Amino acid sequence: MIEIRALSKQFGQFHALKSIDLTIARGTVFGFVGPNGAGKSTTMSILATLMAPTSGTAKVGGYDVTEHPKEVRKLIGYMPDFFGVYDQFKAIEYLHFYAASYGIPKSERDQLIPQLLELVNLTDKKNAYVDTLSRGMKQRLCLARSLVHDPELLILDEPASGLDPRARIEMREILKELKTMGKTIIISSHILPELAEMVDEIGVIEHGEMVAQGNVQDIQNRLRVKRILVIRTEGREQEAEDYIREHPHVKRVSRDDRGIHVHFGGHDEEQADLLHGMIQHGFRLISFSEAQTNLEDVFLEITRGGGGTE
Repeated sequence: MIEIRALSKQFGQFHALKSIDLTIARGTVFGFVGPNGAGKSTTMSILATLMAPTSGTAKVGGYDVTEHPKEVRKLIGYMPDFFGVYDQFKAIEYLHFYAASYGIPKSERDQLIPQLLELVNLTDKKNAYVDTLSRGMKQRLCLARSLVHDPELLILDEPASGLDPRARIEMREILKELKTMGKTIIISSHILPELAEMVDEIGVIEHGEMVAQGNVQDIQNRLRVKRILVIRTEGREQEAEDYIREHPHVKRVSRDDRGIHVHFGGHDEEQADLLHGMIQHGFRLISFSEAQTNLEDVFLEITRGGGGTE
């Protein structure tokens, strides 16, 4: 559905994208993650035909976004991270306005719009003015707006941004429903654990470069990051932390009132060597435990922190 090859975007001397390659199959839900300024919104704007690349190509449904923008726009529904709404419209009027702009006859709109309102759980708000809706409701209304022409691809830039926990859950359930309908979806988000529950694949972008891409579980397995919780006594916590940092397979160490959290890149044998070495050096280990990594652990492991402007 999406083919990106050597895609670059430059603003003066600033390189927002640096030769990105990306392929997303039809029907895939793809999570696009990265720190602020990494290049997520720039990539999505190019796919939405709102911005021209400096070099490289991007195709949607076989159409080049630069050479055939009209054909691409027929295939996509785009929801930007910052959107405008017409406050003096009722919700149902708002959707009629956008559906009409796509040339959908009124007879079809009369059947379509109630279905969209039901999909986004706004049926009981159809006659409410937009300016009376909560932020979460406005987000869902804008999602319905992006669906009026039944696009094959949804490009959703931070769809859960600024939502409270309940509104995020509602948005997540709607996206799951769209996935069952066979839509291809690109979602960018900083809410990493929630993305892990929804997406088929993720791409991690940083400083305009794609630093990891693939199935979430495959990326976790490839990194082989484990978290070991070590609790010590005898007031030697700082000494133990310093000792752990010297181990060649330790990637990152932090400490809180529960103990030392070690992100470990080795196998079970190396983990056993670490614990055995600590005992030999006189550290009294009260207990240790191991936890599976989640998408947030993966993100922290393969990025160095963001910066710049998207």
